[in-house]
Amino acid sequence: LHSGEEITPALLKAIQDSRVAIIVLSENYAFSSFCLDELVTIFHCKREGLLVIPVFYKVDPSYVRHQKGSYGEAMTKHQERFKDKMEKLQEWRMALKQVADLSGSHFKDGGSYEYEFIGSIVEEVSRKIGRGSLHVADYPVGQASQVTEVMKLLDVGSDDVVHIIGIYGMRGLGKTTLALDVYNSIARHFDESCFLQNVREESKKHGLKHLQSIIISKLLGEKDINLASYREGASMIQSRLRRKKVLLILDDVNKREQLKAIVGRSDWFGPGSRVIITTRYKRLLKDHEVERTYKVKLLSVFNRE
Repeated sequence: LHSGEEITPALLKAIQDSRVAIIVLSENYAFSSFCLDELVTIFHCKREGLLVIPVFYKVDPSYVRHQKGSYGEAMTKHQERFKDKMEKLQEWRMALKQVADLSGSHFKDGGSYEYEFIGSIVEEVSRKIGRGSLHVADYPVGQASQVTEVMKLLDVGSDDVVHIIGIYGMRGLGKTTLALDVYNSIARHFDESCFLQNVREESKKHGLKHLQSIIISKLLGEKDINLASYREGASMIQSRLRRKKVLLILDDVNKREQLKAIVGRSDWFGPGSRVIITTRYKRLLKDHEVERTYKVKLLSVFNRE
């Protein structure tokens, strides 16, 4: 594309159809109005589930975030050129701040070789998009609309907040299937993810410490977890996960003590984290102050393809 050319419908569709966008931010990146328009478009698509991975190539992320150095120079020039389009300038500034706030890769002079750096990015992308999906049984026709409603509550594109979502309804409505569908759709956006099924039965058979050990093992990659008490487990979850962006799904919760031991408060998890709780009991969610809830609808016609 030539300088000054706007994003074409073909490129817009390519971005929308992509699973991953890798943004390479170089020293001269912000001088291109096209690159900035593309960045804004990518972040619009991020709200719909696009995975965005920034690569800071010989540029400090703080310079991008605060528009300093060459990024400051570029924005000053754009301000003169687009003085009648201040809304566009504001969109660019916001997009630069958003991309700098994401966890990404930083290539510096004197660090690793470029081929090693590129290899590490390929590994990261492969790890995030190559996670095996969990099996979902046949589901009712109309399930897609319920997934869409839950996705709105999750607001995966917001990386500066933690959301705890409750999915509730009577037995047999497909709460677990709905949660599995959502998990498979968004797991790649998180540093780590864990789907803990049958919380009711597992807690009854093995106790809260067992559940905590599973979560710590899956989200932190640690093995042979030996907790002295469930309070120690709660403390470990809180202290070790507060800086990690994680996806945690607790399926079939039936007691408040399970939530207190595993979820606690939203500040137990790093910015951008999402916790989904499925339960039969709306009151349980209210008691734990879960504000975002979804009541599963009765769908009677099943898809048997």
